[in-house]
Amino acid sequence: MQKSFIETQFPVSKLSKESFKERKAVQSQTLTGLGKWWGRKPLVLVRAAVLGALLPASGNPAKDREIFLKLMTMDDDGLWERKTKTIPADEIYQSLTCEDQKLYFDVTPATGKVKYKRGIAPEVKEAHQFAVFSRLTYDEKLELCERPENIKGPSERSWALINAHLSTNANSLPELVRELGERQFGHVPRVGDAFCGGGSVPFEATRIGCDAFASDLNPVAALLTWAALNIVGGGEEVAGQVAEAQQAVYDAVDKQVIEWGIEHNEEGWRADAFLYCTETDCPECGWSVPLLPTFMVGPTSRCHASLVPDENNRAFEIRIVNDASPKKLKEASASSTIKGSELICPHCQTRTPLSTIRGDRDGANALRLWERNDVIHRPDDIFRERLYCIRWVETYEDDEGRERTTRHFRGITNADNIREETVVQLLSEHLSRWQKAGYIPCDVIEPGSKTDEPIKTRGWTHWHHLFTPRQLLLHGLLMEKTATLDISYVGKIASLQGIGRCCDWDSRLCRWGVGAARESIAQTYYNMALNPMFNYAGKGLSLLKGSYFLDYSPVDISAGSCVSVGDCRTIQTERDIWITDPPYADAVNYHELTEFFLAWYGKQLVKLFPGWYADSKRALAVVGADEGFRRSMVDCYRNLAEHMPDNGMQVVMFTHQDAGVWADLALILWAAGLQVTAAWTIATETEAAGLKQGNYVQGTVLLVLRKRTSEEIAFLDDITHEIRPEVERQLQSMLDIEDKDDPNFSDSDYQLAAYAAALRVVTSYRQIEDLDVERELARPRQRGVTSPIQTIIENGVKIASNFLIPRALHDDEITRRDLWRNLTPEERFYLKGLEVESHGDYRQGVYQEFAKGFGLREYTNMLESGRANETRLRTASEFKGRELYTPGFGATLLRSILFAVYKAAEAEKTDDAMRWLKDEVPDYWQQKQAILAILRYISRLPIKHWKDDAHWAGILAGTVENDGV
Repeated sequence: MQKSFIETQFPVSKLSKESFKERKAVQSQTLTGLGKWWGRKPLVLVRAAVLGALLPASGNPAKDREIFLKLMTMDDDGLWERKTKTIPADEIYQSLTCEDQKLYFDVTPATGKVKYKRGIAPEVKEAHQFAVFSRLTYDEKLELCERPENIKGPSERSWALINAHLSTNANSLPELVRELGERQFGHVPRVGDAFCGGGSVPFEATRIGCDAFASDLNPVAALLTWAALNIVGGGEEVAGQVAEAQQAVYDAVDKQVIEWGIEHNEEGWRADAFLYCTETDCPECGWSVPLLPTFMVGPTSRCHASLVPDENNRAFEIRIVNDASPKKLKEASASSTIKGSELICPHCQTRTPLSTIRGDRDGANALRLWERNDVIHRPDDIFRERLYCIRWVETYEDDEGRERTTRHFRGITNADNIREETVVQLLSEHLSRWQKAGYIPCDVIEPGSKTDEPIKTRGWTHWHHLFTPRQLLLHGLLMEKTATLDISYVGKIASLQGIGRCCDWDSRLCRWGVGAARESIAQTYYNMALNPMFNYAGKGLSLLKGSYFLDYSPVDISAGSCVSVGDCRTIQTERDIWITDPPYADAVNYHELTEFFLAWYGKQLVKLFPGWYADSKRALAVVGADEGFRRSMVDCYRNLAEHMPDNGMQVVMFTHQDAGVWADLALILWAAGLQVTAAWTIATETEAAGLKQGNYVQGTVLLVLRKRTSEEIAFLDDITHEIRPEVERQLQSMLDIEDKDDPNFSDSDYQLAAYAAALRVVTSYRQIEDLDVERELARPRQRGVTSPIQTIIENGVKIASNFLIPRALHDDEITRRDLWRNLTPEERFYLKGLEVESHGDYRQGVYQEFAKGFGLREYTNMLESGRANETRLRTASEFKGRELYTPGFGATLLRSILFAVYKAAEAEKTDDAMRWLKDEVPDYWQQKQAILAILRYISRLPIKHWKDDAHWAGILAGTVENDGV
């Protein structure tokens, strides 16, 4: 069977950068505007996976890579096609010769500002842009480029080269995909995703011409995927229907809200934001205290809250102060009545833990559990809700007749309280009928790891308790008008999606004031949990408009697609390629978190999709990491393997780097009848996901698999012997195609390749005689207990660690290997660590893997810092005399060399350093070449904190080289 491109190579570096660029678009990502989902995979990664699976690997890997990059518009020609931003004139000016500067530019003497002379032809300016752009790095070019999905595709010139290499006759990605699919499978390639989530895989697969099948146990995921394919992918015609339907619904709700008079004040201003806080009684003095983490309201608007004691009511009036001075704003920002988990009473200054106020005890507390008909607190509840500020929008005409708006923060008046009472009254009149019709929730919040928090910390027992009366009224109106107005089918689904977005961006769990100078409202699911807030905000209809109307760019998708709800274990659909992102050891409890949305539109969902259900199916959800989970995963992937041809392929995405997790996944996929053929890791997370704060998962692993057709049987000992040549062959093939000027693979990629090579051997056998699969699947995972497969994987890493010698150690490969062979494990660890640092990698996990690979139990004595993403080795001068002569690293040749470098740097001459080396290094003359190689290696380190030591290592190397008997 001919291998595909993704089984032999993958441009992981460029794809990581493209994925990062797509992630950085945040809410402007193509599918994000449809609604919340956790962990959507970048569309560029999906496109690469599909094309990589379809493209055949030829005998010319360099040409294969060139063509793949052209298809992805990630080559020089493609990047130029994607360039949409103009390089500033001053940068163009700086790049030109003095003669050309005078020829094309005028310079303003006073300011130094440069601009093109009048009459310079556009072609000349374009040539200048091209010349400068061509010299930029890939990262710098990306800053000026659109994402690949936002352009038509490769240029006409690129298509000629693509067709010549592939023997095709295509002028677009769908045409090429059809040709490759018919050649390989006899039809348009059929791609499936049985854990479709937010819809990235089926959407991108259909966009480039595949026939897609999408399924998920969770109906929220299925709805998002249907919307991706049929709303975003519906083109301009569907976009028009959606816009018309949503506008009709919004206008009807707006008309009703205006008639009720619940958003306008006596001056005709309209409210767009309502700020609430929780209030409770101080146990010490009995005063009612508003729980405010900060008194700041709006830093840009120079507005803050101020507490004024009300002795008669033993409470505080909350006044809103506008036009505050910088000093007062700073004081307000630092002021609070709650810090951490403690109430700070402004009356008696007593600090009281909230756990005491709640009456926490042995898993229970004194909070009253809200009942189904409750929409507001009761007067004697421990925690009560208080509206303390409204942001009003004044609309007026300026002197030229143009409409202008001004925002005003105001405290709460009697008239505001009357309007709030009206809202509660209106809601009470509609509550029962709306809940029966499914316009607002009535479901109980089922306890769970992510759903317990609202119950335990607020006493909220039903989903509608997570919303204020005003929010329930507005959202309920939107639901009612969606269901009753005569709008198109796709319009109703789009409106439902919009209401789901409203719920995410407008609940009691939405924070007010996000960021240093922001005056905005955060979404409910800003992370992967339901977090009740002490101060929160709700939106008026005019502000809710931004959440309700779907914001997306329509795409014309002509390829076929099908979306269904159901269990992966029961799928009966045949696919040529399965691309899945399973909930493997996942921290996201999708089934619990999505019940928040199902509570709102579940009843409407089954009316719009009669064959679907509106249940999260908690009992069937594939979650966890125990025996039941492993068996469920085997059943899922065995079923998918049975529903693909022998020349089919699977790509499994997951985000874990622990060898134990790899071992479990390998066992699952092996038991499912699949064989690993390759593995690649793509960096898909942005800084916002926490990469700067901890050693978090930083990439997505793509595990490439084929159906296992071999009937061979082996013993563990046989497999162990096969691992070394397979790992070395894999690593050498990667080294052979590596571009020294534009590196594609990182140290982590090579380690990952070693994992994959080991798994490729293990999973190639139908049976391993001394490995009981059923026993391994059922075996509880215990800390410190290593499974046989995990041992094999870790052995692969050891082989890789000893095979991947730092190239800068010596120019001659034979000499380099001889040097490496004579080094101790500690020395190899240290020198390899320096290579990693020179690449800018300071992740703790890299050093942990090296320690495993070199068989070291202790290595922290070599580290200057072990902090997350700041892990690095000590320099020679930081070591000073520490660890000298101690067992292990302290007794090595390298440690002596580092001390000599320290002495040279400290004295600023090499005399004492040379004396040290000759006196303390046994067999100095026999070791001279090794000393020289290590000193030169250190002297070339491009690391800032090594600058001084590297300088003296170079001088010392010259002294050693010239040293004679």
